[in-house]
Amino acid sequence: MLRVIITGKSGFVAQNLSSYFSTIPFSTSFISLRNSKWKNNLSGDVIIHLAGKAHDLKNVRNASEYFEVNTYLTHKLFDFFIESEIKDFIYFSSVKAVADQVSETLYEDVLAKPKTPYGQSKLKAEEYILSKQIPEGKRVFIIRPCMIHGPGNKGNLNLLYNFVKKRIPYPLAAFHNERSFLGIDNLNFLIKEIIQNKQISSGVYNFSDDEVLSTNELIEIVSRVLNKKTLSIAIPKALIKGIGKIGDVIKLPLNSDKIQKLTENYRVSNQKIKDAVGIDKMPYTAKEGLERTIKSFIN
Repeated sequence: MLRVIITGKSGFVAQNLSSYFSTIPFSTSFISLRNSKWKNNLSGDVIIHLAGKAHDLKNVRNASEYFEVNTYLTHKLFDFFIESEIKDFIYFSSVKAVADQVSETLYEDVLAKPKTPYGQSKLKAEEYILSKQIPEGKRVFIIRPCMIHGPGNKGNLNLLYNFVKKRIPYPLAAFHNERSFLGIDNLNFLIKEIIQNKQISSGVYNFSDDEVLSTNELIEIVSRVLNKKTLSIAIPKALIKGIGKIGDVIKLPLNSDKIQKLTENYRVSNQKIKDAVGIDKMPYTAKEGLERTIKSFIN
């Protein structure tokens, strides 16, 4: 039985991977990097490094916090991996490590230009990993997921859910965008494939569902799941952006960052990982995954 070590025990992805692995079965254990004794008796076949400081939408954190956790703790864990008998290291970075905005489609070879401390700290961790000579027989994967969702994980999807549930007309219908998502079931599948298939080479891989969806389509999905009529209003974009700026000042739920997240284009290519795994399509469509996530909000 393969032994998988996971950091970031309390996180949404870690909990889902652990539950999924129990059905394969893989043996899963967790470590906390906050405990200085984490190196003691640490052995296994795979390390999945999920622990990190998440992006702060309220912008109240000091930039140094991101580098302390996302960069330097990753250095320590990766150095340990290099010297250990553990064969595979899977680091969860982010598409935000390379691009805050995407005008066309994001591929793995993009020139990285992160603008936030979160993205910069993730990129520094990537650069450190890629700078090291990997011993023969070991594999190293840098995973860049786009927005992950699934049952129990709310985020900005919960904002849309509440708009529809409370029968508040969605005010951003004037914006037409295309955005990639990543359902937790597709993420679990890809990680399992990477671990089990030793023919998959080390490298940097984007993770996303196959299809892109607009926020207007998301509203339609939420409405369909709730069995409600879609209510949308195409308020002029300039007015919406002005409301966002007011929200920044007086802390409204709809602020500039939320508007950006809900209306931006962010298309992510998953072709490289599909080619590596040897599949034409992901197991679940974006709509199937999103419907499952929305249904979990009801319960």
